[in-house]
Amino acid sequence: MDQFLAAWRPRVLSLLRIVTAFLFMQHGAQKILGFPAPQNYPFELFSMSGVAGVLELFGGALVLVGLFTRPLSFLLSGLMAFAYFLVHAGQGFWPLNNGGELAALFSFVFLYLACAGGGSWSLDALRRR
Repeated sequence: MDQFLAAWRPRVLSLLRIVTAFLFMQHGAQKILGFPAPQNYPFELFSMSGVAGVLELFGGALVLVGLFTRPLSFLLSGLMAFAYFLVHAGQGFWPLNNGGELAALFSFVFLYLACAGGGSWSLDALRRR
C-alpha cells in the first residue's frame, strides 16, 4: 500500500493544484468578468480588488497549468493572507464567523504548493525534462 501511495503522490499533488487553481480563478473571473456570478460593484483595475482579481484570474490560470507554480503560489498565498487579515479578521476571531475560511484555506494550500511544487502533471515538470 505504501508503494502505491508513494507512486501516486506527485499525481495527487497535481490534482490538488489543478482543483485549487480552478476554484481560485472563479473569484478573479467574478471580479473582472462578472462571471460565473455578477460582482456587486464595478471593476476598477487600479484598486485593491482589481489587483486581486488580476492575480486570482491570471495567476490562478498559470498555477492551473503548472507554470511557475512555486513563485506564483507563494505570491497567491501572501495575497490570501493579506485578504484574510485586511477583510475578514476585523470581523471576529473565528474564520467561520468572519467569513474568512476560504481565504485562510487558499493561503495555506498555496503555501504548500510553493514548497511542494506543481507535481508530475505540470508544465514545470515538462520544462525540467
